[in-house]
Amino acid sequence: MSVEAIMTLPSIPFDSTSETGSQGMIAVAKRQRIQDFFFHRITQGFSLLVLIALTGIIGSLFINAWPALHKFGVHFLWYVEWDIINEEFGAAIAIVGTLASAGIAMLIAVPLAFGIAVFLTETCPVWLRRPLGTSIELLAAVPSIIYGMFGLFVFAPLFANYLQVPLQKVLGGMPLVGFLFGGATNGMGILAAGIVLAFMVLPFIAAVMRDVFEVTPPILRESAYGLGCTTWEVVRKVVLPYTQKGVIGGIMLGLGRALGETMAVTFVIGNANRMPTSLFSPGTSIASTLANEFGEADAFHISALFALAFVLFVITFVVLAMAKILVMRADKAKGA
Repeated sequence: MSVEAIMTLPSIPFDSTSETGSQGMIAVAKRQRIQDFFFHRITQGFSLLVLIALTGIIGSLFINAWPALHKFGVHFLWYVEWDIINEEFGAAIAIVGTLASAGIAMLIAVPLAFGIAVFLTETCPVWLRRPLGTSIELLAAVPSIIYGMFGLFVFAPLFANYLQVPLQKVLGGMPLVGFLFGGATNGMGILAAGIVLAFMVLPFIAAVMRDVFEVTPPILRESAYGLGCTTWEVVRKVVLPYTQKGVIGGIMLGLGRALGETMAVTFVIGNANRMPTSLFSPGTSIASTLANEFGEADAFHISALFALAFVLFVITFVVLAMAKILVMRADKAKGA
């Protein structure tokens, strides 16, 4: 191109809107950074609020329990005496009742919840899936005192007549296991409390298992079925490994509910401060002891009850820590 042609090209005027646009983008970026800063600090504050509340709960429990813990020491954990008159307190009876009733509940509820979740996600007809899922969620919303009233007025008589009496007649005289079925057949006791707790925690565990089973990618299921796997093989080799953390979390949620349940257990456990000798024996739990005695307790008695509450908190923390360790070891095994 010649010099004359270049000189005749039209000049391009300077566009000031480009500079204005860049300044607007800079302003928007600054505003977004400020918004992100405050959003980060607010969410961080919410998280710290949970830690502060947890620390406050632990501190208040320990401070109020200190007189009893200072007097009895570690011996408080396995001391079986609970004498309000002489101010001799031990947590062994309540600990055994809590662990026994919660263990029975989990033995019953976990297999049932697993079966419900597998049916809803794998084999349930589409038209039945939503009504059953809604029913499970409604069961989870029932207040605990309703379960307790059901257990006392409906379940206990049926349990005594149709389960306790036959079991005692058939298994009561057998060696090794006969002692588990001794005692009064009045519908109360450790086994009755465990069954009622199973009714309570079953909807929670089943709902969580169903939700985590549903997040399994369909392509994994379809691939397994394409290789010729049965439904049980798909669940065992594909769904369960993929949703292991969620399943353990649901079980721990149910176990935490069972360990800390108050009213439902209070109605049917028998509320006897003696060590249970069979599944039909009346007993007590930490939560039911707190509910029954807190209103009429004096100063040192209140300290002993706070010590029981602190022990329940420690038990729950240990259970959750063991679940976390189990999940971590499973993850390491997968990596290996």
